[in-house]
Amino acid sequence: MKLLIKNITQLVTCSGFAAKKGQEMANLGIIEDGAVAIEDGIITDVGTTAEVMGRLNTYYPEIDARGKALLPGFVDSHTHFVFGGYRQEEFSWRLRGDSYMSIMERGGGIVHTMKATRESNFEQLYETARSRLDEFLAMGVTTVEGKSGYGLDLETEIRQLEVMASLRMKHPIGIVSTYLGAHALPPEFVGRPDAYIDFLIAEALPHIQPEWGVDFCDVFCEKGVFSLEQSERLLLAARQYGLKLKLHADEIVPLGGAELAARLQATSADHLLYASDEGIRQMAAKEVVATLLPLTAFSLKEPYARGREMIDAGCAVALASDLNPGSCFSSSIPMLIAIACIYMKLSPEEVITALTINGAAALDRADTIGSIDVGKQADMILLQYPSYKFLPYHFGMNIVDTVIKKGEILKK
Repeated sequence: MKLLIKNITQLVTCSGFAAKKGQEMANLGIIEDGAVAIEDGIITDVGTTAEVMGRLNTYYPEIDARGKALLPGFVDSHTHFVFGGYRQEEFSWRLRGDSYMSIMERGGGIVHTMKATRESNFEQLYETARSRLDEFLAMGVTTVEGKSGYGLDLETEIRQLEVMASLRMKHPIGIVSTYLGAHALPPEFVGRPDAYIDFLIAEALPHIQPEWGVDFCDVFCEKGVFSLEQSERLLLAARQYGLKLKLHADEIVPLGGAELAARLQATSADHLLYASDEGIRQMAAKEVVATLLPLTAFSLKEPYARGREMIDAGCAVALASDLNPGSCFSSSIPMLIAIACIYMKLSPEEVITALTINGAAALDRADTIGSIDVGKQADMILLQYPSYKFLPYHFGMNIVDTVIKKGEILKK
């Protein structure tokens, strides 16, 4: 199957095969009056319309993209899109001033979703997750990460991972799976976090099957959840089983999760609202992708992560939605872009990099997705407008006109 997209007013390539760090994040690799040739789902040529058409010697079905901008598909590298139930009451409690941790301490939070998820069967989880993927796709997300973590027992965690594995085969969005058994302490282990970590290492990790396509192990490294020592013990064991590492780090208090991520050379550290200057420096030095989740900070009325300082310190910064039923029941990419530009002081160029090539790097996929380069998968979006700068300017609005995944037009 072939496809030629020509006369692109602004072709934003985000060219590269690894995360962009520091000042590199502002380089989008723009081609005016651009064109992209695709064959069998792979990008085969990129350049100006005249250059690409001059190199073609066979017929290609065409899209005339005059008046539109073409970008790599967005990569949402941190979500929890498979879960049962909702927590609308907790949102109201937070509005009146109750803290996220105080709600967790009285049986709400993650444990509330755990109960609803344990009570949900495969079909129920599959259908709600599928509808959420449809919403991601409509906003230009062509690859999404999904975490388990709402079972906190072996049976339900496996069910979440199996739902993602099934959706990976049937839904056009690319899905990267992460095992997050250490998301909270389940009722069966109240007061015994070390015993729960022992359980995860001895009973859970050996059951993570390759056919589920699980790439990562994550842990909620936070005061009152899992300590630095407990998190490190679990992650080192996960590495022995071939899983790459992620951390929920320094979200509520400055615990030192960023430093732990650097020491373990994790693929990414996520949240980072209270990451220290030293943690930021170490992440930059060890090339840990700093994945920031501004929608969650917005929902919790917390200070935004210091993305500007992280970039200036040489970090590779990614942005992701953190869709989940508690602290962030939103997958709004348009809102995320607006917050990052207006309140986090990232430039539009840095935001686009963070949502494309750096999002791919946060999933260890920068060699195959995240940019418009020859040899990469043809995951792209056309905007309704002639420039990427309309994304923050037309704030809060979905301006994605066309979504292309593996060279196939999915939304138009």
